Amino acid sequence: MAALIEMKGIQKRFGAMHVIRGVNFSIDEAEVVGLVGDNAAGKSTLMKILAGLYTRDEGEVTIGGEQLPSGDPAEARRLGVEMVYQDFALAPHLTVAENVTLGREPTRFTENGFFLNRDKMLKTSLDVLADLDTDIPSPNRPVADLSGGQRQMVAIARALCFSPRLIIMDEPTANISVSKVATLLEVIKQLKQKGIATI
Repeated sequence: MAALIEMKGIQKRFGAMHVIRGVNFSIDEAEVVGLVGDNAAGKSTLMKILAGLYTRDEGEVTIGGEQLPSGDPAEARRLGVEMVYQDFALAPHLTVAENVTLGREPTRFTENGFFLNRDKMLKTSLDVLADLDTDIPSPNRPVADLSGGQRQMVAIARALCFSPRLIIMDEPTANISVSKVATLLEVIKQLKQKGIATI
């Protein structure tokens, strides 16, 4: 059976700096992989290439057997790759529900045009957060009021709304308390049980 992700001969330069030299990497369906290395070793850069955020100078990436064009985040998302960033990339002034559905907000049509379907936003966020068994008090709460661990769960919930096959977590324990690390590991186990791979 073919791997979910195949990265072959990946090269990346930023000007004169050659940050990735001929990297090969693969991950199977529902596999959990820890990518370990020194600071500035190129881990985040490699993952941003996989998520389509950075172009690669050489090499190829296949996701589920399909070629990923270089530097195409929309195509990476279509193929099932989601990324949870170290800073979580949330909009703190928006509510939990608005952040969870950010990028695929449900709409409703009325005689006056298209509007956000706030009832559906609320239901979607409640469903995915309940599935993660989080301690977030309300989906109507602004993200600015949440702890680091709670914000991370919102970012993971948002990734799940895109039906991913792979979730990349960049430095997932960097901005959460020690007590929340066990919660994160439990969530990663849940993702594996759902057939979702995690890096």
